[in-house]
Amino acid sequence: MTTELPTPSTQRPVPGKLTFSAPRRGKPPAHLADLDMGQRRAWVTELGDKAFRADQVSRHYFERLVTDPAEMTDLPKADREQLVSTLLPPLLTPVRELSTDDGATVKQVHRLHDGAMVESVLMRYTGRVTMCISSQAGCGMNCPFCATGQAGLTRNLSTAEIVEQVVAAARFLRHGDLAGGDEGAGTTQDALRVSNVVFMGMGEALANYRSAVNAIRRLVDPSPDGLGMSARGITMSTVGLVPAIDKLAAEGIPVTLALSLHAPDDELRDELVPINTRWKVDEALDAARRYFDTTGRRVSIEYALIRDINDHGWRADLLGEKLNARGRGWVHVNPIPLNPTPGSKWTASRRGVEQNFVERLRAHGIPTTVRDTRGSEIDGACGQLAATTA
Repeated sequence: MTTELPTPSTQRPVPGKLTFSAPRRGKPPAHLADLDMGQRRAWVTELGDKAFRADQVSRHYFERLVTDPAEMTDLPKADREQLVSTLLPPLLTPVRELSTDDGATVKQVHRLHDGAMVESVLMRYTGRVTMCISSQAGCGMNCPFCATGQAGLTRNLSTAEIVEQVVAAARFLRHGDLAGGDEGAGTTQDALRVSNVVFMGMGEALANYRSAVNAIRRLVDPSPDGLGMSARGITMSTVGLVPAIDKLAAEGIPVTLALSLHAPDDELRDELVPINTRWKVDEALDAARRYFDTTGRRVSIEYALIRDINDHGWRADLLGEKLNARGRGWVHVNPIPLNPTPGSKWTASRRGVEQNFVERLRAHGIPTTVRDTRGSEIDGACGQLAATTA
């Protein structure tokens, strides 16, 4: 049975307006992935079962990637269905899939319990599989060149809703539904794993801080507690919520931080990234440097190149100067050709201008790599996720 999308709780945001508090909606069902193992055991005990059943169900979910009670034959048959349906309620309903790159890039659109929609993108590269996941339905950061930001914020996702995107993708891989499984994979098992996760889908993850960080813990905790991924394969993207960056650095999880900067000067960044009206360029860069100092993880600076807006050579020089003023070896810049979004007045920089921008940064000694824009044909690239059913 499908759930119709309720009346939207947000309208297209007023230009420059930030939304930090997500609209109140009905909570998603409690799920095993919302909890750590101790909390799962306590929950199962409250249900009148033995605590170790939580370990068994967790192993089925995170290791075997199954949710069908019939496949969990180590659980007592009499109460198996009741236990599993309680611990593993459905969270995501597949709506549609779009693929490109000969099937090596797949965008998945999911409907949540209340009708809200989210998207995630799965991409196979030589030797690895990267997944872009969502942390919110919509986004409250209101960047004018981003389809997600222009849609407004519908609600925060729960920890389990974030985790389930990765688990669902792992099932998708295990079933052989992503093309290119033999190329560059050292073993069959390598081809079946999500090796890298980037919080670059819908939403500002640090505005949904606790759910996002708990989701990271589920991803990196070893089975049966979690998926057992390497924290070094996880990237947390942010537009620059400075207090949350410092809080993340103190969590003790060595994920990569990606700062979506898009302009090195406050005048332009105030317009392109409205959070800059709260925390200015220098404050965001200082927080990024502190993140490196605390974690030892090199920070990525994301910079969408927009024709005649932020792609000037002097802006590349200013960015290089600001990064070098904070030391060497702590940062890497990823220029990203702007991906088209419906109704946008902006477009990607010309190739020659893009190359000049890159060369100017490199002349300052800044490691710089133009980001691959996989998925743009299916509106699955950076800034294009809008979760429509059309």
